[in-house]
Amino acid sequence: MSKNSNHAPETPATRFLRQHGIAHSNHLYTYEEHGGTAVSARELNVPEHAVIKTLIMEDENANPLIVLMHGDRKVSTKELARQTGHKRIEPCRPEIANRHSGYLVGGTSPFGTRKPMPVYMEKSILDLPLIYINGGRRGYLVGIHPHDIVRCLKPEFVQAALP
Repeated sequence: MSKNSNHAPETPATRFLRQHGIAHSNHLYTYEEHGGTAVSARELNVPEHAVIKTLIMEDENANPLIVLMHGDRKVSTKELARQTGHKRIEPCRPEIANRHSGYLVGGTSPFGTRKPMPVYMEKSILDLPLIYINGGRRGYLVGIHPHDIVRCLKPEFVQAALP
């Protein structure tokens, strides 16, 4: 059951949003292991397409990067590598992703990461009026305007979505 709460957890992501003056709504829900965006969309009663997943990947030199993708889409790593000038891009192992981001997989936010990483954002996310993205903890999403991501994270836009 979704709970919109003003008593949301304090995380590096929420501190980042506050420091950058980004208005956001707080959405807590019961986290399910391996449930992914289908569970959070169901719990918040929003389209899964509007739930944006934060994926930590790495290039051929093991340099980390962030990919923001619609919850109901997969990333074509081949297309992503082509568009970003890399030989290869692949998902990080969970323990490596945790180390790069400072968040547990399932609670990874693009805001307030442990180390700065380049951000790649599926271009069609900008077509949505409001998105739901992880707030830095499992079972916690924040609702924000997608253009605020552009303003504060300055992502490079890609078109690498697969159905």
